[in-house]
Formats: sequence, structure tokens, C-alpha cells
Amino acid sequence: MKAPTKVIRTDKWQLNPTPDQKVLLGETVKAYRRACQYLVGIIYTHWSELGELTADQLTPAVERLMHQTAKRPNVKYPQFNKTFYKFPSYLRRAAFAKRRLRRIAFSAGQVSSFVTRYREWQSGNRKRRNAKPPRLNADTGCYPALYKGQCYKLHGYDQIEIKVFNGSDWIWTTVQITGLRERHLVATNKMMSPSLVCNERYCHLSVPFACKPEKRKPKANVTAVDLGINTTATIAVVAHDGTVIHRYFIHPGRDIDRRDKRLKSVSMRASKTMGKGGKLHKEFCSLTYDKCRRINHQIGHIVSKRIVEIAEQFNSEAIVFENLKGWKPKGGRKRSNLRQRFHGWLKAKIRNFTEMKWAELGGKVIEVVAAYTSKLAYDGSGTVKRNSKKYSLATFPSGKRFNADLNGAYNIGARGVFKLTRRNDGEGRSSKSSGRPPRSWACLCDLWARVAPD
Repeated sequence: MKAPTKVIRTDKWQLNPTPDQKVLLGETVKAYRRACQYLVGIIYTHWSELGELTADQLTPAVERLMHQTAKRPNVKYPQFNKTFYKFPSYLRRAAFAKRRLRRIAFSAGQVSSFVTRYREWQSGNRKRRNAKPPRLNADTGCYPALYKGQCYKLHGYDQIEIKVFNGSDWIWTTVQITGLRERHLVATNKMMSPSLVCNERYCHLSVPFACKPEKRKPKANVTAVDLGINTTATIAVVAHDGTVIHRYFIHPGRDIDRRDKRLKSVSMRASKTMGKGGKLHKEFCSLTYDKCRRINHQIGHIVSKRIVEIAEQFNSEAIVFENLKGWKPKGGRKRSNLRQRFHGWLKAKIRNFTEMKWAELGGKVIEVVAAYTSKLAYDGSGTVKRNSKKYSLATFPSGKRFNADLNGAYNIGARGVFKLTRRNDGEGRSSKSSGRPPRSWACLCDLWARVAPD
């Protein structure tokens, strides 16, 4: 029996430190980063013997090199205890070890990554012939992991007591928690060690949870999703007998307009900068592109959240998407914005966000063949004809006019049902050898035929 996949999700807990507390939290992060830089040098120097050790063996091996105790007064690098006076043991181990919940070691990870990349460079595996060798960079951003009892004490969910560095000693300070999500309220979720994220702009705790979703007892239906550019997501809840229980359209137009307006400004600024010729510098409009990426990120979360809510409302067996991996857009007519619109098509982002949210509830996401989902009429009448002026409108061979995206969602749902029930062999559409479309091109009418009386 296959073991259930462990689901790890992270919440952000907003902190509201006083100005003095913010200075202390900043000093704590700086002290942790200095310790990581120090340990990177030690681990790299002894990587020939440390690189072959497991995570559990790595911790005591590094401590034998730099941590003095009563039973071990002589170590090779005694400067660590002098430089980092009273440095908490749990923070020290977090800087180079893997904990039991498989938190990746920062310092050891930095060294391992560098060694791997350097060996590839030596072997000639390079992007360019004159590519320079990689460098071991110990001065990278990292944040301390806090361990319960040793580094933090939680007082309800309003306050947290954190051990911080004041420049000469480690002391405790109580910080207000002003923002939470809901994962800590789920009884089956197990809170793991949070990380203290503090910089010039904000302070918060990044709190991971090991989620154990309850075993579901779904109803005999699937939630099918057709992702498009005219309508961001078209949803149809399809039962096993071919009944369409629910349908819904998701299109956050305000956010899409905000993004497209900014992208349009880029082309205008580019034309003014270059004129009729010339080149743009590498960081041209980088802030605008960053803003557009964040808007896309928000759109992905808005759409995926609504998809999961509908699937949860109807207790669906699975959420069904088209398999669009490797799909590449084709350009439209001259001077049309079709190619730009396809670049704003968040097919992968929405699908991935949906899978992450749905897995947390114990559900699964499946993919079906994308060919002819919107091209074949769901009633089995044949190939639809798209309206040239309004592409979202489809006309069936019977003369019926229907929404093309909704027609595609119906067919996606039918294919999802066949994939779940494994009943698509011998029923519905036959293989290509019979002169009819292949079984993977099933339509909604094939579900009707399966349950129809002889």
C-alpha cells in the first residue's frame, strides 16, 4: 500500500515589534548569518570527509571540529566559541545540520551546491565556452530557525517570546503577533519550527505545518477546469452519469487590466527610449515586470482558491485539468495582441496552486488529453465552428450556439470520469483503427451512452 504523501505548508505570522525589539531581531538575524558564513569555511575545508556523511552524522562531526565542551576541551577551531559567545546550541545546529523534519542545512547545502557546480564546470558542462568557474558565496540571505523551548515560547497566539541577541548577550523578548492564518486551528496539523524573517521592511515568522488531511469520502463527480485567455477559468462539476451539476466562470478582470496596463506602458517607454533603432539595457522596466509578476501571482491564488472551494463544496473525487505541458502559443494576425495575451495565460501557475491547495484537503488533481476538448461538441454532433468575431462562441453542427470554454469544460470532465473509473475501453469512442476518434478524445455524450439502457 502506498504511503500517504507528507504535505508541508507554511503560514506567515505577522509580528509587531517595537522599534527597540526590531533592532534586536535584526541583530539576531545578523549574528546567525555571521555564524553560517563561519561554518561554511569549516565545512568546505573538511568536505572530503564531511561530504559522505549522513545528516545525523554531520552534526556531531562538525561540532567535534569547533565546539568546546568539558569533555572535549581541545578542538581544531576554538575561535567559534570566542567569536559567537553563548551562541544557542539549537541555532548553531540549525546553521549546518538537518533536523528530523528534513530542514535543509544552510551551510552544508551551500558547500554541497558549490562543489557540485564546480565539478560540472571542470567536466566541461558549461552554458558558454568561456564561462567563469562558480564561486563559493557564504554571504547569502538566510534566516534563523527557532526551536520550541530553546529559541521561542508561544503564549497563546497573541504573543511569542523569542531569544534574541542584543550585541553582547542572548536575552528573551516578548513580541506581539498581529496576523495569523487558520492552519494552527486544524487539530491534525503539526506545527514545525518557525523561521524568523526580519529585514528593513517587515518582521514575521514563517511557520511550516505538517498537514495530515483526513480520509475523504467523495461523491461520484469531478470538478473540470478549462483554462483560457478570454475567460481565465471555466468550471463544470460533472457526475459519473454525465449530469452537469454546476458550472461557474472565473475571470478577475480588474487584476488582469492592472497587469496589462503596466505591460502596455513598457512598450510605450521602449519606443520612446529606442526610437527607430537601438537596444534596451538589461534592467529596462525591471520594476514594472516585477509588479506584473506579483499581480500574476495574486491572480493565480485567487483563481485556484475559488476552484478548490467549488470542488470542496460538491465533495468531488478529483479536479481535472488539461495536460498543457509543452504547449507553445502561436501568434495571431499582424498587429494583434494575441501573443501577448498568451504570455499572460497562467495555465501552469493556476494548475500548480490548485494542486497544492487541494492536496492539503486530501484531494487529487488529474490531467487528461487536451486535444479536441473545445473542438468537439459535447453532445456528440461533431466538430464545432468558432465565431471569428467572438471566439468564445461556438456553433454546433446542429446549429446550437454554446460557450466554447464551457463546452471544453464538459468534455474535460467526461474524460476525467473515464480516467477515474477506467471504463473508457470498449465504451464510448473507439480507437483510430475503427475510423472514429480515439478513446482519449471522449466527450460528455459518451458518459450518457455508458449509462443509457440498451
